[in-house]
Amino acid sequence: MTAKAGTVDQDLIPANAQHRYGVRRKDLPLSCPMPGMYLWNSHPKVYLPIEETGEAKCPYCGATYFFDQDDG
Repeated sequence: MTAKAGTVDQDLIPANAQHRYGVRRKDLPLSCPMPGMYLWNSHPKVYLPIEETGEAKCPYCGATYFFDQDDG
């Protein structure tokens, strides 16, 4: 039996645990919480427009996402 996404037996990062997250273009379309985060203690998924300015802020948790410098 395979584990469901977001279960405690997976190696995921806590959602909304940081205030700034560096992302790469491969992470687009950008959403908060991101794939790879636990979902049980998070807010509803929202897509964030980061392409134009290189930075976006989540209206739910206030987390700021920015493009990593080495990602162009």
